[in-house]
Amino acid sequence: MRYGLTSFRPVETRGRETSRKKDDRRLHIDAFASRPNQGLRILRVFSNINPRGESRVWEIGEPFDAMARRFARRVPTQWPGSAWLLESLQVTKGRRSAYDHIMLNLHDTAKLDDDYQRATGRTRCEFPAHSTWIVFTDRVMHAALAGQFLLEQTFYLPVAAMRDASRAPLRILEDIYQRRLA
Repeated sequence: MRYGLTSFRPVETRGRETSRKKDDRRLHIDAFASRPNQGLRILRVFSNINPRGESRVWEIGEPFDAMARRFARRVPTQWPGSAWLLESLQVTKGRRSAYDHIMLNLHDTAKLDDDYQRATGRTRCEFPAHSTWIVFTDRVMHAALAGQFLLEQTFYLPVAAMRDASRAPLRILEDIYQRRLA
């Protein structure tokens, strides 16, 4: 496992103005435009440290497999040479694989599809103050609806280290696209 970024989120999620693509109140999986991960799993540890005792409120959406199959045909083809160019211009911190391209497009497509955001089923989850939870955010469709004062630690896990690698988004997408992606 490899350490990723550590962050502190002191701003209230509810009511924050942002673009639809950056709005974490919309269901999404995690994929990072500037930090390609070449198929590594994104494991995040969240701690609600709200000093006023307020919960962090999430919604969990449909299974990754269903979302990926729903949007797979809407992912544009990655332009030849684009990964090299983005890396060379230091737009990305590393080479964007076909997997990274697909995941980023699935992230954006789900967030930007208003019909999907309205119609897809969800389960509400409240994480009380002083609680900690762990999520593979590259596979769990999630939306952060409310909460303030959150600590977050990201880890990257190789697919080969998983007990059941077939459950990794990389393997699911390789099955959908019928080719190697990273």
